[in-house]
Amino acid sequence: MTKSVAASDLQVSALIPFFAIAFGLAWGLFALFALFPVWITQTFGPLSGRHPLFVLAVYAPAIAAFTLVLTKQGLDGLKRFLGRLLLWRASAIWWAFLIAGIPLIYTIGSALKGNLFAYAPPFDTIGAALGAIGFMLILGPMEEFGWRGVALPLLQRKLVPFWASILVGLIWGLWHLPAFLMSGTPQSAWGFTPFLLGAISISVILAPLFNSSGGSILLAMLFHFQLNNPLWPDAQPHDTIVFVTAAALVTFLNRRAMFSNGTAITSVIPRTAP
Repeated sequence: MTKSVAASDLQVSALIPFFAIAFGLAWGLFALFALFPVWITQTFGPLSGRHPLFVLAVYAPAIAAFTLVLTKQGLDGLKRFLGRLLLWRASAIWWAFLIAGIPLIYTIGSALKGNLFAYAPPFDTIGAALGAIGFMLILGPMEEFGWRGVALPLLQRKLVPFWASILVGLIWGLWHLPAFLMSGTPQSAWGFTPFLLGAISISVILAPLFNSSGGSILLAMLFHFQLNNPLWPDAQPHDTIVFVTAAALVTFLNRRAMFSNGTAITSVIPRTAP
């Protein structure tokens, strides 16, 4: 079922340029690393999670979202789009999950991996920890301007939230693929298949939170940050088992909302600022 949307909003067809920009920019930058490794290293330094071109690649979904919103509605539309950062209301259960549930998942995953009691935070000082946390706040969460800011609302015009979130998670996971193929990235030490299953599961968990909050980009960004929080123990790839289990439980508890479009958020650019 497709909900009625304002003519001033993005249309479903905007998914084509959105994915083209998000994939084209990110994968294009990784292609530069593959084709010109010596020049890239000499010019920008060795590839790492803090490399400027790696950061630019991570920002690709946000760049795609901002480009489409500005093209459609200009600065006023961008203001209304960014107003979704002010949506913070969610149930106490969701806030508990964001604050305590996600670290609990990593703790359980680390216990399954067998390294929980051997884990020590990789920071010598509080300043170093705060610096790493601050950097993670402005890295991965920026993707949510695209994935939950644009892709999920548009797909929910055609699909119920469960299937829309499955599709977003699959595309989101595949978008990361080049990072798994190049040494120096955080993902190069991980297995891609568990990561892809985890991305799909996380996308499913995020869908009812996103819809119940009125389409909050803020809460999606907080969720994403918690996934990358450097304080949590290393649980790869065992955390995937826990995320899949959590996704199944969340889907069951929210089954009415997940398999109908009644409460699905389908607006990218609200008619008025929140």
